[in-house]
Amino acid sequence: MTAHLEIRFPEDQQEGTEALMSKWLKAPGETVAAHEPVAEIETDKVVVEVAAPADGTMGEIRVKEGDAANPGDILCTLITSTTGPAETEKAAAAIEALAAATPAAMSPRVNGDGRTKLSPAVRNRLMKYEIDAAMIKGSGKSGRITVQDVEAFAKQAHADTETIAPLKTGPSPASITAPAIEQATAPATIPADTGLHSEKVPHNNMRKRIAQNMVTSLMHTAPHVTSVFEADLTAVMRHRAAHKAEFEKRGTPLTLTAYFVAASVAAIRKVPQANSRWHDDHLEIFRGINIGIGTALGDQGLIVPVLHQAEQKNLKGIAAGLADLTGRARASKLSPADVRGGTFTISNHGVSGSLIATPIIINQPQSAILGVGKIEKRVKVKEVDGEDVLAIRPTCYVSLTIDHRVLDGYQTNAFLSALVETLENWPT
Repeated sequence: MTAHLEIRFPEDQQEGTEALMSKWLKAPGETVAAHEPVAEIETDKVVVEVAAPADGTMGEIRVKEGDAANPGDILCTLITSTTGPAETEKAAAAIEALAAATPAAMSPRVNGDGRTKLSPAVRNRLMKYEIDAAMIKGSGKSGRITVQDVEAFAKQAHADTETIAPLKTGPSPASITAPAIEQATAPATIPADTGLHSEKVPHNNMRKRIAQNMVTSLMHTAPHVTSVFEADLTAVMRHRAAHKAEFEKRGTPLTLTAYFVAASVAAIRKVPQANSRWHDDHLEIFRGINIGIGTALGDQGLIVPVLHQAEQKNLKGIAAGLADLTGRARASKLSPADVRGGTFTISNHGVSGSLIATPIIINQPQSAILGVGKIEKRVKVKEVDGEDVLAIRPTCYVSLTIDHRVLDGYQTNAFLSALVETLENWPT
């Protein structure tokens, strides 16, 4: 006897996160071992492996490579062999367990008008092209509109506008369609006979999601304001030089980022509003401090792994947590949980050479983001025994970009003052 198990996209995937079926690791008819990965799904932040729940043979593939995937969607079926009542009962129990874990996915999700619910990817493209979903006939399961449906409709609409002869007197505003307006305002293309050569590099899912988040945060959500202070890192450098070898013996690199995380915790305790989320009728201030660290992945983009409960960690715990997160980020081994739950973010843009970056886009739905510039030796005027003297000190600019709905200049400067004071008075 055989049983058919439905392998679904895990329900714990973050709501609203765009995900695409990146790669099938097994083809129909291939043998699969329990817990063996059968597919890779790419979100805007991580690559999620989907594993088989039992030994068996790959059955029908329901989601093609490149198609959108939503939490709870059936990705494929797995055919398992049973030899008797006990095995049959075990397979049935496995199916019931999977169904219980994903109750929302047992039937297609629909809106009140009966149309299949739009995925985040489809909604994004409808907004991009300014298209009403009612104008599109979905080709997906139960009439669901797919990304490909939207792209095809937009392409056809754009092609239709190119066949319309321009009126000598000019069209009336009411006669101009949304695609026509988009065409008229689009940048002029480079003529083919200019001798210029170019290469088209498709955006990956992460890059497209980063672009969308940046525009949404800056242009449509939060009014950004940035304040900049300068920090003298003499005390931090002295402490790091004295303890770096000790940390390395324990297998933990003592990075300067660890100090900025610890100083951010101290500043948030001084100004709790920096660790919050804006709602229309209230401000949600978080007790736990989960700090995201912007981590560059070269040309692939940027990811923000989150150090959870940073307020409960000393410098050693922070350094160890950072080493683990950034290492797994660059090895593409982060889990969805590693990039969730952030309440405050640090962007150490100085590692690539910049002194000041403004505005650093707030990581929504947070209220503030700290920027750390390049550390360099500068000549400073210091007072020694009542006299001004020139001293060479390691310094950097630190900036706080805030959601001006949440924080004003007073709280912003109070935060940076506490941050700088913590760094400049670091005990040896």
